[in-house]
Amino acid sequence: MSTEPARGVLSAADRHRPTVRWSIRVATAVLLLAVAIAGAGPILWVAKGAISPSLELLQEPLRLWPSEPQWENLLLAWRELRVGRYLLNTVVLVGGSWFVQLLVATTGAFALSVLRPRYGRLVYAAVLATLFIPGTTSLVALYLTILDLPVTGGSIANTPWAVWLPAGAQAFNVLIMKQFFDALPRELYEAAMVDGAGTWRLFWQIVMPMSGPIVAVVSLLAVMGAWKEFLWPMIAISDTEQQPLAVALPRLAESAEQNQVIAGMLIATIPPLVLFFVFQRHIVRGIGFTGLKG
Repeated sequence: MSTEPARGVLSAADRHRPTVRWSIRVATAVLLLAVAIAGAGPILWVAKGAISPSLELLQEPLRLWPSEPQWENLLLAWRELRVGRYLLNTVVLVGGSWFVQLLVATTGAFALSVLRPRYGRLVYAAVLATLFIPGTTSLVALYLTILDLPVTGGSIANTPWAVWLPAGAQAFNVLIMKQFFDALPRELYEAAMVDGAGTWRLFWQIVMPMSGPIVAVVSLLAVMGAWKEFLWPMIAISDTEQQPLAVALPRLAESAEQNQVIAGMLIATIPPLVLFFVFQRHIVRGIGFTGLKG
């Protein structure tokens, strides 16, 4: 069996040439700078716009830093635009959506991967099929459903439940959770069942303690998706006092100062960024386990 390293685009001899070595360094630096600008550029522009005078935003939109920073714009956005109220609404909707999505993903994947019922393949195929259906095609049916629930006949429109319950129908979360469960040693399940572990004990004490990384990934996907969701919360919650920040800001932009609206955008951007930086280690581990690379 050959132990020679696989040859890439450049050989070891090429890499030792000064011109090639410096070309690689320059290309790497340019690519890293481009990625940094593409990723951090919009966030930095929002931060700059949040403390800029409105007139300067219109006259010099590409200015790198405001001539006279107005830090009070953040406070004005919080008080006059009631960003704090809409941010609380967002947290409530996102928290409930996260819980419902995590509950459906873990229990559904557990049933398909660990319990493996006879009709599991049909359910799995049906879940896969929903990935090919555009979400906008079901908006009318979904809205009619929340207006008149099938069994109870009641309505959950203008309530958080109208956002929480449909959030659970995220097939992608179930699929990546199932993929992770499939990679766990099945001998653990069999040994636990031999020792008398029931279904719920197998779920809570065997599977879930080993699923921290994938739970972090699904949680991030759920939170990010719910945080930036605009269309469905606008349709399901017509009461402006209960709408999330993503729905309220475009409405407020029609009458409020532009710099205050951008300040509200900056406030809305901070919580997801903090969440990602706090849990980034678990998220990266979960992505590696699921094979969702690049």
